Amino acid sequence: MRDAARAMPATRTALGGRVREGKPVVTLTIIGLAVVSYVAQLVVPGFTQQWAFSPAAGEVEPVRFVSAAFLHSPGSLFHILFNMYALWLVGPYLEATLGRWRYAALYLLSAVGGSVGVLLLASPVVTQVDTSWYDGVVGASGAVFGLFGAILVVLRRLGRDARQILVFLGINAVIGFVLPNIAWQAHLGGLVTGVALGAAFAFAPRSRRLLVGVVATAGVAVVLVVLALVKYAGA
Repeated sequence: MRDAARAMPATRTALGGRVREGKPVVTLTIIGLAVVSYVAQLVVPGFTQQWAFSPAAGEVEPVRFVSAAFLHSPGSLFHILFNMYALWLVGPYLEATLGRWRYAALYLLSAVGGSVGVLLLASPVVTQVDTSWYDGVVGASGAVFGLFGAILVVLRRLGRDARQILVFLGINAVIGFVLPNIAWQAHLGGLVTGVALGAAFAFAPRSRRLLVGVVATAGVAVVLVVLALVKYAGA
């Protein structure tokens, strides 16, 4: 029976994701890592400062481009609750539709894209009103906005109504400019990254989905690295 099961063709979604029974493993893993990191922020002195992203710190420790997406403001429980709720709204659907590895790549590269957005729009010249080069940024918002950008493209590709996603993005875009201490630059960077990678995944020819997925993932990663290096060189 096991041999027969291996020989049977895998059931796929409309965009090539493998249909699996059970829970969304990747989404739950991301949420688990964020919760564990949040607890560490509360109980381990200096944990937030050690892994938060800032353009200055990212130049010395590139891992912060990713690590900051698993941290949240220790003084605001709402911050992590909102991001994890938003992730749970769209994550399982994208994980099932795209498959685990493309979904994981989408999330991680959107997180990096959010940090790159902060970097590109920060000024290395420190003034009394602009210290963005050294200001720490935390939160999964950039990665989550990447997922929302991708699901917008996926829904359009499948011919489904995407107006609710557009309304959500519009509201959050306004909030990012109105409320203080919100890194709208990370939202923008994550959104652009998610739209680009989501479009590559969604519109890849059926016979070349794996090839396009790998090339698009590598290509977006290279573009993000080049943009960061160019910014640092100019700074």
